[in-house]
Amino acid sequence: MSATRQEQQHLDVQIRWLIRRDMQEVLRIESASFDFPWTDEDFLCCLRQRNCIGMVAEHDHKIVGFMIYELHKSRLQILNFAVAPEVRRSGIGSQMVLRLIDKLSQQRRNEIVLECRERNLEGQLFFRQQGFRAISVLRHHYDDTSEDAYIMQFRLDASADALSPFAPQNRISEFDAA
Repeated sequence: MSATRQEQQHLDVQIRWLIRRDMQEVLRIESASFDFPWTDEDFLCCLRQRNCIGMVAEHDHKIVGFMIYELHKSRLQILNFAVAPEVRRSGIGSQMVLRLIDKLSQQRRNEIVLECRERNLEGQLFFRQQGFRAISVLRHHYDDTSEDAYIMQFRLDASADALSPFAPQNRISEFDAA
C-alpha cells in the first residue's frame, strides 16, 4: 500500500535551463522556502558569472523547483536549491540531484558540495537521503544571523569514503541508524 502511495506522490519533471521568464516563479519558490531569500538582483548577479548555471524543474508547464550551481575544476557547488512547498516529497528534488550527479560523470568532476544552514534540518535530511554527508561546520557563517553552516558533500566514490575509519561522524549521521 505504501508503494502505491509513493507512486501517486511521484511527479516526473522536465529539468531545463533557467531563462529570464522563469524568474517570477523562481522568486515565489525562493520566498516560500527560506527565511532569508535571495532577491531578483542576487539571482541575476550570480547567473551573470561564467561558471554559474541555473536550472528549473517543470511539471505541467509550471516551475516547481530550481537549482543554481557553480562549475569548478573538480566539483559542482550548489548555491541555491528549492522545491515549491506544495509539491515537496514528490521526487522533484531527487530528480534535480540526480541530474547534477549525471553531470559529475559526464564532466569528470567527482563531487558536489553545498552549504546548509544549521536550522535547516529539512534540507540537511533531504541531502543526507541523496547520499550527501556533513563534512565540516562553518561557524557564524551567515551575515544575516550568527548561524553556523554545514558543508555537505556528495562524492562519486562515496562508498570508499564510508568504509574509511577516518570518515567524519556528525549529528546527521545519527539518523542513518533510525
